[in-house]
Amino acid sequence: MINTNVPIDIQDPVNARILAVSEDRLQGFQQNPIGEIGQLTGLDASLVLERIKAMLEAGVIRRVRQTLLATNLAQGSLVAWEVPQEKLDSAFDFMFQEDPFSGHVVTRSTDTVTAGSNYKLWTTLKVPQGYSMRKHCEYLRERVGALSFRLMPAKMLFTLGVGHVRRKGMEPGSRADVVADATVVTLATLNELEWKILVALKREFEPSELGEDLWRPRAEEAGVPLGRFLEVASDLNKRKIIGRFSTFLEHVKPLVTGERVTRFNALFHWAVPPGREREAGGEVGRHHIMTHAYWREGGPDFHNVNVMGVAHGTAKDLVLAHKSAIDLHLAEAGIPVSYTNVFWGGRSEIKPSEISPFAYREWCLRAGLDPVALRSDELIGG
Repeated sequence: MINTNVPIDIQDPVNARILAVSEDRLQGFQQNPIGEIGQLTGLDASLVLERIKAMLEAGVIRRVRQTLLATNLAQGSLVAWEVPQEKLDSAFDFMFQEDPFSGHVVTRSTDTVTAGSNYKLWTTLKVPQGYSMRKHCEYLRERVGALSFRLMPAKMLFTLGVGHVRRKGMEPGSRADVVADATVVTLATLNELEWKILVALKREFEPSELGEDLWRPRAEEAGVPLGRFLEVASDLNKRKIIGRFSTFLEHVKPLVTGERVTRFNALFHWAVPPGREREAGGEVGRHHIMTHAYWREGGPDFHNVNVMGVAHGTAKDLVLAHKSAIDLHLAEAGIPVSYTNVFWGGRSEIKPSEISPFAYREWCLRAGLDPVALRSDELIGG
């Protein structure tokens, strides 16, 4: 039962204080994430727990979960889809509702017709190791009636977080004193026990599951003692497989309170000279407004862009001001940009991508597909 006496709006000073930390400041595996939020906010853990539980029950927080650095666990890619306008909504629905391996599903448009503006549907895709992203996309292309698709796997990550609450009111040009670290995408191999623990670890929390002793029930779910669960989780964290413990708010849609966390979701594109992608990505990733920044190859359909990033804001002009500040910074850093663009998000849904190889085999069988036929036999190029 929802406690109507507990404030659930994100403008409430206590809730804002909690969310400024809980959205993206708890990096890695935390044995006591609720207590850690309390430490970082200066609030009592019982109050933190009460507020997060109330916001989750009310739907203000849409999910609470331990995220993974899935790019190190499964092949992943940003995918741009060319879909006929009359099939766009049904393709969107299928990707979101029927494909557990597609995570972010977003329609995007540009202010003017330009390179790549015919790609209206964008998704993120994770396919477990050993299976083919291209074959998976060919199945989806036929299923939804898409004309073509473009796979753009990340070669390097420069920033990855959310933190909409703490980014509100941020001044354009606000950036870190040093360049963002570059994380090279490499795949880790897990044994069966590690997969069992990881699957239990990543499942999102129901309100009734929230407490200061979060992981004991998950250890039981994985069939291991708590100590062993924590030991393996900590080792996975050292191997850079664990992302962050996070509370997630809606990106664009109004909350149940009527509030909007953000209104505009912008995917920025830059084309920089080959060989300078890491340098440019490090400079882009310094800017605090960026929730994502990465090196991806767009290819000729997108004027050979190779640095991309995502920013959010409540006003379009402000988002563009942030973009202009980054453009100016790149110029001042001596990094030439031959082409740049903004792809604006429209309809948007987000769910965690499934990454378990066991789940992939089960999905193939339910869809009437032969798992062996979807095994990888090629490399995904730029």
